[in-house]
Amino acid sequence: MRAHKAVIPAAGLGTRFLPATKAQPKEMLPIVDKPAIQYVVEEAAMAGFDDILLVTGRGKRALEDHFDHAVELESQLAASGKEDLLAAVQAVSQLASVHYVRQGQPRGLGHAVGCAQLHVGTEPFAVLLGDDLIGEHERLLGQMVDLCQESGRSVIAVMEFGDDQLGKYGVVDAAPDPDRPDVFLVNDMVEKPGKANAPSNLCIIGRYVLTADIFDHIKDTRPGRGGEIQLTDAMKAQAREEPIMAIKFSGVRYDVGAKLDYLRATVELAARREDLGPEFRAFLTEFVASL
Repeated sequence: MRAHKAVIPAAGLGTRFLPATKAQPKEMLPIVDKPAIQYVVEEAAMAGFDDILLVTGRGKRALEDHFDHAVELESQLAASGKEDLLAAVQAVSQLASVHYVRQGQPRGLGHAVGCAQLHVGTEPFAVLLGDDLIGEHERLLGQMVDLCQESGRSVIAVMEFGDDQLGKYGVVDAAPDPDRPDVFLVNDMVEKPGKANAPSNLCIIGRYVLTADIFDHIKDTRPGRGGEIQLTDAMKAQAREEPIMAIKFSGVRYDVGAKLDYLRATVELAARREDLGPEFRAFLTEFVASL
C-alpha cells in the first residue's frame, strides 16, 4: 500500500523564538512571504500527498485560518484587480485536504504522532517536522514513499553531520544496502548520544514514512525525560523486530527551528527568487563588502 496521508506535528511552543512566538505559532513565522508551515505542506503536496493532518495545540488557530478560504480577503483582492495576490491566496487553500487534531498535552513527538492514529488508520503514512525545510527541487519524500512501498518497512531520512552535531540529533546504527547507494538497514538508533557514544555520523532529520504498526509501539513506549514519549524509542522497537530503512540525504535542508538556519533560509530563498533575487543579491554584495 502506498502512503498518501501525511502528518505534520505542530503543537510546539516555539520557545527558541520568543518573544516573536508569544502570541503567534512558530510555524507561522514568515520566510520571505510565506509562513514556514506552508513550505512543508507544499512539499507534501508536491510528493503526492492529498490528505494532510496537522497535530496542533493551544494557540494554534492561525494555522487553521491560513489553510482555509479567506472569503472577505479574496473578494477585496478580486474587486481591486490584484489577480496575482488573489491567485497566491487561493492556492494555499487548494494545496490538499488539510485536517486538524489537537495534542492535549505536550508529551513529545511520539505522543503527537500517536494522536494521528484514528485519522491514519492502517495505512503507511508520512511524518514531516515543521522545523525542517527541504529544498523545493529535492525528491526526498517521494523516494522515501517508493522505498516504503517496495520494502513494506518504515523509512527514515538521515544526513551526515559533524562530530559537534551528534549530541543534537538521533543517530542510527545502520549497515549500507549493498545493492542501493545511499540506502541503509537500521538496526538501532540512539537519541543525542554525542561523539563518544554515537554509532555513526548518520543523524535522523525530520522526514519519516512509517508503517501503521508504529502506533502499537508508541502505546508500548514508556515516557522518558519530562514525561515525553519519544518517536525514536518506538522506532527502535520496530527495528528490533525487523530492520527499518534509511535514505541518506545530501541535498538542501534548513533547520528553521534554529535562528541561524532560519536566517540562512530567508536569505537563500530570497536570493533565488526571480522577482526579488537580482536586487537582493546586489544589496547583499554591497552589504558584505561594507562589513
